[in-house]
Amino acid sequence: MLKSLLRSTLPLLLMTSSVPVGAQPDAGAPPTSAIFGTVIDVETRKPIADVVVSATSPSLQGEQTVVTDAQGNYRIPRIPAGTYTVRFEKEEYKPYARPGIQLRVNRAIRLTVELLGEKFSATELIVGAPPTIDVGSTNQGVNVDPEFIKRIAVARPVGPGGATRSSQPLAGPAPDHGYVVDGSPQPAPERTLAPNGQPFFDMYFKGYGVNPTVDTEEERFSTFSVDTDTASYTLTRAYLERGSLPDEQAVRVEEFVNTFDYDYASATDAPFSVNVEGFPSPARKGYQVVHIGVKARDVSRDQRKPGNLVFVIDVSGSMNMENRLGLVKRSLRLLVDALDERDQVAIVVYGSTAHQVLAPTNASKKAAILSAIDSLQPEGATNAQAGIELGYALAASHLVKGGINRIVLCSDGVANNGITEADGIWERVKDQAAAGVTLSTVGFGMGNYNDVLMERLAQVGEGNYSYVDKLQEARRIFVQNLTGTLQVVAKDVKLQVEFDRKTVSRYRLIGYENRLLTRQQFDDDRVDAGEVGAGHAVTALYEVKLRDPSQTNFGTLRIRYKAPEGGSSKLIEKAMPVTLLRPAYEKAASPTRLSYVAAAFAEKLRGSYWARPLTYDALVSLWAELGTPLKNRQDVVELGELIRLAKKLDLREDRFESIAPVRTMDADRVPTIK
Repeated sequence: MLKSLLRSTLPLLLMTSSVPVGAQPDAGAPPTSAIFGTVIDVETRKPIADVVVSATSPSLQGEQTVVTDAQGNYRIPRIPAGTYTVRFEKEEYKPYARPGIQLRVNRAIRLTVELLGEKFSATELIVGAPPTIDVGSTNQGVNVDPEFIKRIAVARPVGPGGATRSSQPLAGPAPDHGYVVDGSPQPAPERTLAPNGQPFFDMYFKGYGVNPTVDTEEERFSTFSVDTDTASYTLTRAYLERGSLPDEQAVRVEEFVNTFDYDYASATDAPFSVNVEGFPSPARKGYQVVHIGVKARDVSRDQRKPGNLVFVIDVSGSMNMENRLGLVKRSLRLLVDALDERDQVAIVVYGSTAHQVLAPTNASKKAAILSAIDSLQPEGATNAQAGIELGYALAASHLVKGGINRIVLCSDGVANNGITEADGIWERVKDQAAAGVTLSTVGFGMGNYNDVLMERLAQVGEGNYSYVDKLQEARRIFVQNLTGTLQVVAKDVKLQVEFDRKTVSRYRLIGYENRLLTRQQFDDDRVDAGEVGAGHAVTALYEVKLRDPSQTNFGTLRIRYKAPEGGSSKLIEKAMPVTLLRPAYEKAASPTRLSYVAAAFAEKLRGSYWARPLTYDALVSLWAELGTPLKNRQDVVELGELIRLAKKLDLREDRFESIAPVRTMDADRVPTIK
């Protein structure tokens, strides 16, 4: 009955013929398109104001978000052509998503929708035009549509900005709801509670799907922005050590991989060293795993630039815990000890309002700074925007030319007063970054935590996003990696791999789903990309199917970057010879194997289709084959322990088994959606 009601009252979506967007773009600018329309109430037939409308696409970096006006109208302008998913969200209305929108070059599409009130349903996200699954009859497996992976787990509660809100049990792997197949909700595995019976409430995450396998005849270029964040790995560690699997959408493969040190050689006569190696995939028959590592030049502690650091600290009621504000204070004490007379420190706090606790003070005056840190007490609601604005004002008024001008936001990411997706905070953060004041975020706390806001603030603010679950992690970020954490040596860094069609037939980038760029964006200096700190490394893994291994090269790696102060980008180009592909996993260097174990673990946790043949026991075996001395390194020992913990906790059923059994999986294809 409920299914019939939902289907009969699904939000109406009208698509008219596409029309020209308007004036031609500037010469040399990438062609753009637009999506526009109106949102109305399904019962009253009146327009709905303040609906958050967001568009995502592999053609678009991040997401584009607008808000409907008083007449319910919206317009998402100046976006590249491609395949889009558009989401519509507002409190008291059922969220609606429309995937598969084909947007052509320099055209506009009208999407007019009717939203259902919450009384029609509880918390599930309605997906427009639910797909039908064609299982087929082949014994080799079934075909795949790339959107299948992206849409298979959409029925989850929705938090700010289209993020999923996970009420995850302490010892249960599944969210409150399952997933959608053929338009019908499927049950999640049974939940079990930890001995105290308490769940982690209000954990906000946003998933970006799993990259598809691409045929080089259709597209031989793979382009993405670098990412040196590590928060996803430490968040996962916090979940597992508390007896629970992480929400699948909290797992970002690239952040698992980039947590580990692969002992790359430092660049000498170039800004980056380049490291490439491959081996046959343990999980995907017929494919090679290609490891690509890029390391920025090191800067010694003595050569580090002076720092103008403003700590913006959340002291709202939600931070009133020892593992939140208490851990923030202990972490900052470690950092203060690592600074010196070149640096100045200021502290701003925010609860219901924001105020200055410490004026810019030379770091040599440690007693005064530590006294200010010790004085921090919880107070009020959570006006994050007020705190960030005051932090920027303080940083700008004491700007150190040629130095490190950085705001460090320490928070659980919850903002119930001030900042919202609809506010102009994103443009404000972006403008300040362009003016030389960058923003990094450091997350604290489990339960009532907003990963989405923390990651996006750091991304827009040209900083990095870390998560501190224990004091040892704070020491790693603020003491051991201080120079790399603070000093940027290259900005707007993009990587592009051009695969040789004669050598490679298919490929898949493992991770970086929310950092993908188009081929044209690689050469466009107006496109923002990631920043890399001194000595920081970026590692990416591909699954590659060879067509003819007798060729000389299987592809070309290109790195485009700007100097920290900006200006025109520069290009590094390296051929990738087939001789770098080893004949077996055990023949590859230990650090290369470590990167695969980290990536495969993340793939397993996020429910990737391609990780299904790889059991936890197989993962443990691959970890064991890393060999000494690497396997005895503390962080690598911990990785092995987390894999074993996950094995005990992972009670999920294979969501794909009924339509594509593991024993008949085709290494090239998964289910087609018509």
